[in-house]
Amino acid sequence: MSTADTHTVAITGGTGFVGRHVIARLLEDGYRVRALTRSADKARKVLDADAIDDGRITLCDGTLDDPDALRHLVKGCDACIHLVGIIRETKNQTFEKVHVDGTRAIVEACRQHDPDMRYVHMSALGVGPDKRAGYRDTKHRAGQIVQKSGLRWTIVKPGLIHGHNGEFTEMAVEWVRGKAPPYLFLPYFSRWKSEGFGFEAPTVAPVFVEDVARVFVEAQSDERTIKKTYEICGSQRVLFPEMLKVYARNLTPRPKDRPAIGLPWFVAAFQARVAKLIGLGGLLPFDEGMAVMGGRDSVSDNEGVIADFGFTPAEFEGSLQTYADRL
Repeated sequence: MSTADTHTVAITGGTGFVGRHVIARLLEDGYRVRALTRSADKARKVLDADAIDDGRITLCDGTLDDPDALRHLVKGCDACIHLVGIIRETKNQTFEKVHVDGTRAIVEACRQHDPDMRYVHMSALGVGPDKRAGYRDTKHRAGQIVQKSGLRWTIVKPGLIHGHNGEFTEMAVEWVRGKAPPYLFLPYFSRWKSEGFGFEAPTVAPVFVEDVARVFVEAQSDERTIKKTYEICGSQRVLFPEMLKVYARNLTPRPKDRPAIGLPWFVAAFQARVAKLIGLGGLLPFDEGMAVMGGRDSVSDNEGVIADFGFTPAEFEGSLQTYADRL
């Protein structure tokens, strides 16, 4: 019997985009999974129903603000992978509640179960103290909670994640097909050039969701990754508008060409702040934090991933082509 066969991994956010891939890889590698979920019906639709029926996946009803549910989730588990996060606030889900309070709650549940428990945490590339960008700021503070927890932690910071059924991929495809605002052109956040006059597009390196899932699954069983933080991006760097054009040329039928037009991030951030103040923030497809972060590069050299996991993350266009026919 392999080590994986005797190990059970608790996971939050398992029915989300990244979570579905992480669970699939855990099962493929022989692990058992305990997944926190608010809807068993949704879980059966997006996860392996056979694995639920035969006990390889145990569904644990509850949310991050329910200490009893979290204690039940981690009971008997050898590791915990925490993936829950939101990219935009709603009336009931704030960055503070989900990222900071939620992380504190799952960390405490793990500590109570086993002060030396293995714990792998989903952060994001480019997080840091920033009162203008709630996502960036709260993800940073969540990471600080993890680092002070005493658990045997690993933090993973992916860049822009792409893949079939991914939120960003679906949005990008809608843009290039002209089926989502602004319809007539491809939007992106631009910034003032560091040298010279005018505006420029940020550089991104989209990372394939399968590569992200691999890092999470392998990290929780690899002692070398304890108390380390890993940035992971794809190995192909492109300007943001070029990335949208890569999507376009890999779709069938190929959509008509649309110009890419950048909105200066600081203008967009001001618009979002004013809209929020007058109660109309929900009418914009972005918030202030998205604009602030959108004007920055999202790239990494993947040094830690290559050294400790022994692979180079896939290039964007090549990995996109593995699922483009399903878009």
